[in-house]
Amino acid sequence: MRIVPLFGLTILVLAACSPSPEVPDAPTIDVSPATLAGVDLGRPIRALGNEPFWAVTISPEGIVYSGVDRPEQTADNPGPLLQGTTARYEATTGTGKPMSVALIATTCSDGMSDRTYPLTAVVKIDGETLTGCAASVAALATAGESGQVVETAGPTPPAGPPPA
Repeated sequence: MRIVPLFGLTILVLAACSPSPEVPDAPTIDVSPATLAGVDLGRPIRALGNEPFWAVTISPEGIVYSGVDRPEQTADNPGPLLQGTTARYEATTGTGKPMSVALIATTCSDGMSDRTYPLTAVVKIDGETLTGCAASVAALATAGESGQVVETAGPTPPAGPPPA
């Protein structure tokens, strides 16, 4: 009778010492860049506003804020945090100041032109809250002075200032 319990104990000890079965790696998921109101957030985006005139360019290389009579400020691009119809970028500038850029999937008019943009922008920097409009740099490069700023396919133009 002592053989049965000893046999059972031997099986348990051997099972505990056996190597774990191989667990397959998690499947690789191909994640496309996120879009918001048809704007590919993986491509350069420009937000802009007036009174005061300002612009923010968001690209894979970083976030650049500039304005009339204001020093340019740059920050790393942490990538967007998507929450419903809003993409939020929370960053710290090279001078240690917090910068927040929210892109909201609502159409926007800049008040100066007859353009309609696919995104509304809210930028918080230096204790100031700025509101304006946003679209991809590619869409802005091909947009006219009026009408909808429409997203385009094709190569991304440089993220510098828009053409005059």
